[in-house]
Amino acid sequence: MDRDDDVVPIDPDLAPSGPIEASRRRRRRAQPDVLAAIAAGGALGSPARYEMTRLIHVSKGTFPWATFWTNVTGSLALGLLLILIIERFPPSRYLRPFVAIGFIGAYTTFSTYMVDTDVLIKDGHAAIGVTYLLASALAGLAAVWVGIVAGRLVPLTTHRQTPRPKARE
Repeated sequence: MDRDDDVVPIDPDLAPSGPIEASRRRRRRAQPDVLAAIAAGGALGSPARYEMTRLIHVSKGTFPWATFWTNVTGSLALGLLLILIIERFPPSRYLRPFVAIGFIGAYTTFSTYMVDTDVLIKDGHAAIGVTYLLASALAGLAAVWVGIVAGRLVPLTTHRQTPRPKARE
């Protein structure tokens, strides 16, 4: 038995369905159709983030509200949408990569969060920087939790009445 056969796939929607597909998957990791779904999501998420920064103007040396609210709303959306996609809607090969990796990945911005914190601290606004650092992490965790809880309030569809079969049979 191959070592790869014991590994549970990260994304059950992309799991190989049989031995032939499993052997093809080991040889070719990149899946152009899934990459296209991710790119399409990113093409929508990036302009959404840009519009959020235009909507919320932030002066230099102040709390970075635009990035804060972008990341918090992205966390809420991620929690909600992943629960709906995984637990409530019929399986889809492209929906989770499109939404979670593409759209939400492009919409939210961990790198800007870190740069904003660094710049605030370097420019002598350490209290604001540390407050931002902690508030963003806590608000993001709370938002994703609220999204998960809200997603689980949505009734199950008939497609999800039975548990999803395991990737490996």
